[in-house]
Amino acid sequence: MGDKKSSSLVCDLGAWTMNVVSSVGIIMANKELMSPLGFGFAFATTLTGFHFTVTALVGLVSNAAGYTSSKHIPLWELVWFAIVANTSIAGMNFSLMLNSVGFYQISKLSMIPVVCVMEWILHGKHYSKEVKMAVAVVIVGVGICTVTDVKVNGKGFLCASLAILSTSFQQITIGSLQKKYSIGSFELLSKTAPIQAISLLILGPLIDYFLTGKLLANFNLTFGAFLFILLSCSLAVFCNVSQYLCIGRFSATSFQVLGHMKTLCVLTLGWLLFDVEMTFKNIMGMVLAVVGMLIYSWAVEAEKKAAASKIHLPLVKQQNQQGEETSRLLSNEGKEQSLLKDVEFGVSRG
Repeated sequence: MGDKKSSSLVCDLGAWTMNVVSSVGIIMANKELMSPLGFGFAFATTLTGFHFTVTALVGLVSNAAGYTSSKHIPLWELVWFAIVANTSIAGMNFSLMLNSVGFYQISKLSMIPVVCVMEWILHGKHYSKEVKMAVAVVIVGVGICTVTDVKVNGKGFLCASLAILSTSFQQITIGSLQKKYSIGSFELLSKTAPIQAISLLILGPLIDYFLTGKLLANFNLTFGAFLFILLSCSLAVFCNVSQYLCIGRFSATSFQVLGHMKTLCVLTLGWLLFDVEMTFKNIMGMVLAVVGMLIYSWAVEAEKKAAASKIHLPLVKQQNQQGEETSRLLSNEGKEQSLLKDVEFGVSRG
C-alpha cells in the first residue's frame, strides 16, 4: 500500500514539474519570438495553431506505433470541446489587446473562484473553509505581485468575461471527459488536438490580422525565428500533455491554484534574465502566494483523509457486523449439530 501511495505521489510530482517547466519555458521562448526586440513574430493565435498541429502529429505517431490506444468519443463532444478551447484562446488574446495588463491579470486570477463555482454547479463539489481561505490567500498574493494599473472598458470587459468562462469550462471538461470515457490524458489530447489545429490554422491568421494589423504572409521568416517556433511547438507538446495529466490527476481548481506557481517562476526569471524590476511589493506578494499554495495543498490532503475515513469507518463497522453474524451462525450451527448427535443416541440435553 505504501509503495503504491509513494508511486502515485511521484507521478503527481512529475506531472506537475513537467507542467511548470514546460509552461515557463514556452513563455520565455515566446517572449523572445514575439518581442519587437526579438524576432517580432506577432501572430499568437496562429502560433497556437502550430502548437496543436505538432501535438496532433505526435499523437498520430504514438497511436500508429501502438504506444497509446484510441478510444471512441462522439465527434460532437470533440467539436464542442474544440469550440470552447478555441474561444478561450481567442478570448485571452482579445482581452490582452483591449485591456490593461493589470485588468488582464485580475481576469486570470478570477478564474479560480469561477472554476470553484462551476464545479459546484456542474458536479455538486463542496469546499472546506480551509480550502476557501487558501484560495483567497493565493489570489491576494498573486494579485499583489502582478497587478499594477487597472483600466476597464466595455469591449475589454466582455472579452475578459468570455475568456474566463470558456477557459474555466474547458479545464473542467478535460477532467469530465477523462472520467466519462475512462480515457488517458494523452489519448484525449490526441483526439482534440487535430480539430483545434485545423480550426486555428484557418482562423488564426484572420484573428491575428484583426489584433495586430499584420499579415502572416508578410513576415520575414529567418532561420533563428524558425528555430524558436520549433522550440515553442516542442515545449507546447509537453505543456499540453502535462495540463491534461494534471487536471486528470487533480482537479481544475487545484490546477488553477497551483498553476500560479508558474506566474511566480516567470516573474523570478524575468528579474534574473530580462532585468525586470523586482520590488518589495513583488517579493511580499510571492511569499504570500506560496504560503497560500502550501495551505491549499495541506487543506486538500486533509479533505482526502477525512473522506477516506468516512468511507473506512462504515466498512469496518460492516465487517464487524458480518463477523458477528458469521460467529452467531456458526455457533447456532454447532448447537444444532450437537443436538442432532444427541438425538441419534436417544439423549437430549435440552
